[in-house]
Amino acid sequence: MTALNPPPSPGEVFRYFQELPLPLLATDHQPPGNGLVGLPVIFYTDDPITQTFTLDIRGFTVDIVAGATAFTWHTGDGGDFTTTEPGAPYPDHTITHDYASGTYTAHLTTTWGGTFSVDGGASIAVPGTTTTDGPPVSFTVLQARPVLTNPYD
Repeated sequence: MTALNPPPSPGEVFRYFQELPLPLLATDHQPPGNGLVGLPVIFYTDDPITQTFTLDIRGFTVDIVAGATAFTWHTGDGGDFTTTEPGAPYPDHTITHDYASGTYTAHLTTTWGGTFSVDGGASIAVPGTTTTDGPPVSFTVLQARPVLTNPYD
């Protein structure tokens, strides 16, 4: 470090942070395949929600720890909502959505924040966030119709 080569500023690190190859978190849903009207669809992601990167910025070793800070669930029917957790599969499900009958395409937008350190120094917050959009998943929600039958036939 010299006056002519100061360590990377938070703003400079943020520019690199926005270009990191952050994961595109997949939207998992239950039940798998088709859903049923009246039975909420469970959403979650099993993908890792933290990533560590080591970069060389102008000769300085910069360690960045990126973590998911918000999850925006795009349900495909206009019912988008944001949570601070990645959800969980049944029976611990925390993210659910009710649908009318039809075919839907859902996906997850993840907001990433982070911290960084320069040459093993103190950890500093990255001054901003970035987002990634996961791959879409399509499914059909069916309307089940009860049919009365004579059990003695």
